[in-house]
Amino acid sequence: MTDGAAVEPKKSRAGRNLPAAIAVGATLGVALILILIYVPMVWIGVVAVAIAVASWEVSHRLRDAGYAIATVPLIVGGQAMIWGSWPWGTTGVLVAFTATVLVTMVWRLFMHVTDEHGHKNYLRDCSATVFVTAWLPLLASFGAMMVTQAHGSGRVFTLMIVVVCSDVGGYVAGVLFGKHPMVPAISPKKSWEGFVGSLVFGTAGAILTVEFLLDTHWWVGLILGPVLVICATLGDLVESQVKRDLGIKDMGTILPGHGGIMDRLDSLLPSAFIVWAVLTALL
Repeated sequence: MTDGAAVEPKKSRAGRNLPAAIAVGATLGVALILILIYVPMVWIGVVAVAIAVASWEVSHRLRDAGYAIATVPLIVGGQAMIWGSWPWGTTGVLVAFTATVLVTMVWRLFMHVTDEHGHKNYLRDCSATVFVTAWLPLLASFGAMMVTQAHGSGRVFTLMIVVVCSDVGGYVAGVLFGKHPMVPAISPKKSWEGFVGSLVFGTAGAILTVEFLLDTHWWVGLILGPVLVICATLGDLVESQVKRDLGIKDMGTILPGHGGIMDRLDSLLPSAFIVWAVLTALL
């Protein structure tokens, strides 16, 4: 090494600062484990804070791209969905979501009047706000709701463990065997071999978690695993497509080595709904 040369942080194949990413991921993982074991109802507050930050990240990126997002209704309505899921379940979520959509429609009427003919891009901006509302707080509400059900902590652990197994399996299989790109126009590093790895690891993780954490039949995991892996993969691809549309790499910078909060929630959000739906139906 030449004198005065800067030491570059070790990067992953995705271009991340690998040591920082591992440290942040491990810290968050330990914190969540302790919360779910000792104070499980705090999980709802964790989800609420994460979604508030993620909603701000996404709305900020969309505003930079020229969208007039109704940020206040988005964040306030999102909190109403998550906290409303605690005492009122799906009814509270649905009422809060519908109210947020209605407020968004009215809110946008009084934002940025361009001329005597009304608002430019009213339909586009309202649609974008409703899309983000459904994408973030609505899906996250199902993740928050799980902790109030029987074996609540076990259900949340199932969500987390299976998503991690899917990610690890996809990464390992992709690095070792990845030759056939899945959707190169959206995510060049995703391969069909990696997807198979996700299916194998994710399904194995689902079978083990439902049997040992939820004390139920192994075949529930056999159903849950593949469905969750497919939805997690699609969730990751959706965020990748949104970021491509906006011409950005990450939604934020709050988590070293990871990007923003939203960059960690992309696969978890649709997975939260799937875990809630499958376990509610089968347990």
